[in-house]
Amino acid sequence: GARAVLVGGAVRDAVMNLPVKDYDIEVYGIADFEALAHLLEPFGRVNTVGKSFGVLKLCIGGEVYDFALPRTERKTGTGHRGFEVTVDGSLDFATAARRRDFTVNALGFDIQSGEIIDPFGGMDDMGKKILRHIDDATFAEDPLRVYRAVQFAARFDMQVAGETAMLCRRMVAAGALDELPRERVYEEWKKLLLKAHRPSKGFDLMREWGITKKYFPELHALSCVPQNPKWHPEGDVWVHTMLSIDAMRKLIEDESVLDGERVSFPEKKQLKLMFAVLCHDLGKPLATTIEYDNGEVIRWEAYQPTIVSRETKTGMPYSVRALGHEEAGLEPTRNLMYRLTDEHDFIESILPLIAHHLKPSQFYKQGAKASALRRLAVKVNIEELVLVAKADFLGRTTPEAKTGRYAAGEWLLEKAKALKVWNKPMNHLVQGRDLIALGMKPSPKFGEILDDVYEKQLDGEIASKKDAIAYIREEFQHNN
Repeated sequence: GARAVLVGGAVRDAVMNLPVKDYDIEVYGIADFEALAHLLEPFGRVNTVGKSFGVLKLCIGGEVYDFALPRTERKTGTGHRGFEVTVDGSLDFATAARRRDFTVNALGFDIQSGEIIDPFGGMDDMGKKILRHIDDATFAEDPLRVYRAVQFAARFDMQVAGETAMLCRRMVAAGALDELPRERVYEEWKKLLLKAHRPSKGFDLMREWGITKKYFPELHALSCVPQNPKWHPEGDVWVHTMLSIDAMRKLIEDESVLDGERVSFPEKKQLKLMFAVLCHDLGKPLATTIEYDNGEVIRWEAYQPTIVSRETKTGMPYSVRALGHEEAGLEPTRNLMYRLTDEHDFIESILPLIAHHLKPSQFYKQGAKASALRRLAVKVNIEELVLVAKADFLGRTTPEAKTGRYAAGEWLLEKAKALKVWNKPMNHLVQGRDLIALGMKPSPKFGEILDDVYEKQLDGEIASKKDAIAYIREEFQHNN
């Protein structure tokens, strides 16, 4: 006598011909959780850990299915736990679905009849690629839904309905997002960066709705910052950054397919590369100068930009430079990232990619020597650096970028692979135990000796352990 309805993202993704990962089932016509648990027990292990939120989990082998009775929610406090959940097996589907965020997420699939239940026009919105909220009051009860709108619009390439965009703007302006813990915000950012083919669409919405200005000023500061049109005809730093993160997303997707087969590309590595590109020019608002032909130099004011025009009081043509923006961008990157997560090691792993993102092009132009490449490998993973630099290069509208080929990156990677330092620094040929084997007594001098030998390795003057031992005997034993 019960009615099982598949709900939420599973129905949306199936209709959109996307892979379905999580199955959520609402069961109508069941009196209480005990009756539902009794019904499910013959099929697998029933976990009641989510009972207070109205959910039971059915575990069958390695698969987990969420079963719930229809429910309503009422806001009683701040945060995602500040809701009073009322479970009622007699509710109709439309009443239970009204608590959901968007019409495309309020679809149901009646498992027995094969019917799609669509009380709010979600199928029509999906066909028109429109993201529309269901109810003003219930939507505003959970401010995380503003970020969900951002990442859904980008992931599914949807246009946000006018009334939904207006509500999101009002919520941001009213400070509704202040209550969100960074962990929940970070999860939505990760979905945007990892699942959207064009993450720029989500960041453009964040800028339009006031999110970047209010919560991520380091990112918002990129807007209107001018660039040299010779190298950046696409526009200001914001435009360039958006093109670059889309380029990185495509590079990652291309890298994830080898000879037609999908290969593993770790999520953490993807995130590191995406954040590195997102933050690679955060130093430009701090380092950019406008240099006029009459010798006048004006620094761009970080976070308080005024649009610079050739129609100035001097009437003089000008050039734009951003010398040192790589180093200048490290502190803004830390500030932005710590507002999202406290993963210190992860944040620190991003910084070298930002500090050295110009090196591939610079080294290629200079014809850098092997020693310079070996030293670069000590500071940063060259393989990852080339990907970041390539995304930076492709995030432009120059004729060279439009070819899709980044010659500097190809050159650097080829040279680094020949030197065996493309994804790790050169190994130390000798260690402390080797010095002890030579009869030397451990002392602070050990560090100086090992550093000296390693410097000679990087310069190519010592190429084998035998050479290293001979050098140590001559320099540090014979002379002493």
